[in-house]
Amino acid sequence: MLNLDKNYDVVIAGAGAAGLYAALHLPPTLRVLVLAKREATLCNSALAQGGIAGVWNAPDDNTELHANDTRIAGAFTNNPETLHILVTEAARDIEQLVAYGVDFDRNETGDYDRTLEGGHCRRRIFHYRDSTGAEILRGLLAATAMLPNVTLAEHTIMSRTIQTETGFSCELLHDNTFSVVNCHFLIMATGGIGRVYEYTTNSAIATGDGIRIAYELGARIKNLNLIQFHPTAFNNKNTRECFLISEAVRGEGAYLLNPHRERFMHRYDDRLELAPRDVVSHAIILESRRTGSQDFWLDISHKDPEEVHNRFPKIHSKLLEQGYDLTKEPVPIFPCQHYLMGGINVNANAQTRIDRLYACGECAHTGVHGNNRLASNSLLEALVFSRRAAEEIAREALDINPRFVQGTFKPVTATEPIPHGIRTELRKILQETYFVIPNTDRIQAAYDRITELIQLIACEDWRLDRDYLEARSQATVAYLILEELL
Repeated sequence: MLNLDKNYDVVIAGAGAAGLYAALHLPPTLRVLVLAKREATLCNSALAQGGIAGVWNAPDDNTELHANDTRIAGAFTNNPETLHILVTEAARDIEQLVAYGVDFDRNETGDYDRTLEGGHCRRRIFHYRDSTGAEILRGLLAATAMLPNVTLAEHTIMSRTIQTETGFSCELLHDNTFSVVNCHFLIMATGGIGRVYEYTTNSAIATGDGIRIAYELGARIKNLNLIQFHPTAFNNKNTRECFLISEAVRGEGAYLLNPHRERFMHRYDDRLELAPRDVVSHAIILESRRTGSQDFWLDISHKDPEEVHNRFPKIHSKLLEQGYDLTKEPVPIFPCQHYLMGGINVNANAQTRIDRLYACGECAHTGVHGNNRLASNSLLEALVFSRRAAEEIAREALDINPRFVQGTFKPVTATEPIPHGIRTELRKILQETYFVIPNTDRIQAAYDRITELIQLIACEDWRLDRDYLEARSQATVAYLILEELL
């Protein structure tokens, strides 16, 4: 049973890095509710392996070099204002993580052991072995638990939201029971959209719920077609969630091999294995077409086995479970859906065009990434702009009317579950239509079919449960992706 108060100053949908960091930077005088769709440790932030990029105490690096690498990866389409903020404020937030007790790896001299990843010209990526996201989330959860003004509600999904004259009313679903809370400010930090694809590195919660709710409230959704496909997911087609093999493995010297066990990146880019993710993913698809096979491999067996194990213990262990020893042999890889560069459009303070509605993290579109995200800029973006959202809310809250108005939600009386197979069809459509190199001949037909599915889902014949809500979110996301392409 979920025992919540009726009114909160701020409701945050999402308990990953962005949601928790926002909560930590809100004034202690504000009452805050953070919603975790499942357990708080199940989120895309916890799956981040590589690290967090940033220039901090690095004599051979500077913020302009970081910005230029980000621009190159993003095809020079990045928002210059938010990019400047990202790279110049990175040191502040990395230092804050250290203050929260987040443990980054150090070298034999005691300095931080910064690694290199594709697209970076300097070793500027702070990491904790190969589970940086989980370590950051651990530190943020521990810090948040110390705050008496913050309530964390796990296994709670936001189903519907109404804008009121004093903020928002949010309908919540917990253990098949609905409740309503009101707030003055609402922050969407719901993460990615990976579960709209058949194969993704994203966690089970990544169905685009925050994007769907923001869209229904009237927020602008921008560049949802800018989807990053990670080139080196473990090639196991028996599960939708593909285990990610971090870009840092290539940063430490791994080779990409084609079906003939030959290196091939020289055919496509002078940066070889250290080209940005979109370039490598495209190269693999083109090489797959050239060879007529999808059997590709990542090989770091030429490096010292002990060093590989110590640097990538989680990856090594996960691959051993699948029958592959990273230190001794090539492992099978293939691109799959990984990250969203578009999302709920926001300004430099994470504000949407809807009054008092904010968005940060992967569900938001700040424009910092341009057309393609540079490796390890995602955790950084989540921290920088969630902090800025909290700072802006703190300023606005000084003049806020303390009363709350509760909206009225239309009752849903249907008891029939949504028809089986809709979510499977949605994933199949996106996988076959818009994966790495789009199938332009299929886009219109795919768009038309998804429009039909949205109309089917949107009728009032179905039970309002988690399965329905996620299907509605996935259909909305698929529709907006394909709409951008027409």
